[in-house]
Amino acid sequence: MPLSWLYRKWPATRQRTDLPTMNTPMHARPMRQYRGSCHCGAVQFTVETDLPELTTCDCSICRRRNALMVKVHESRFTLLAGAAALAEYQFHTRTARHFFCRTCGIYPFHRKRVTPDFLGVNVHCLEDFDPTGIPVRQANGAAMD
Repeated sequence: MPLSWLYRKWPATRQRTDLPTMNTPMHARPMRQYRGSCHCGAVQFTVETDLPELTTCDCSICRRRNALMVKVHESRFTLLAGAAALAEYQFHTRTARHFFCRTCGIYPFHRKRVTPDFLGVNVHCLEDFDPTGIPVRQANGAAMD
């Protein structure tokens, strides 16, 4: 059987309505506030997210720290305590700002390079967080190093 049928468009009278579109949410999780901290508790924060996806990255720093992140707009992030306990690390273009606790060394979040009004939050720092059922996207950060 020829494969030409794969490339045919749906007739206008028979449009598919069961496929997701750009406006259709791929998940049904409600917006929720999570509390997070580093290991020693010096750095404490809250984030509000509906967890549309989690991200891993293969850039030189993410590969080494093996973080699983959620992207959160800065307006949905609140640093509750520990500004003085945070150390910052930058490399390459010095656009992304990676933060870690000076006391315990844990990476709780970073300010993103491509979308600097967003933070990448380490979901392993969130209390009562369960990643079950949340899609994980692999970011190609190595191409940006």
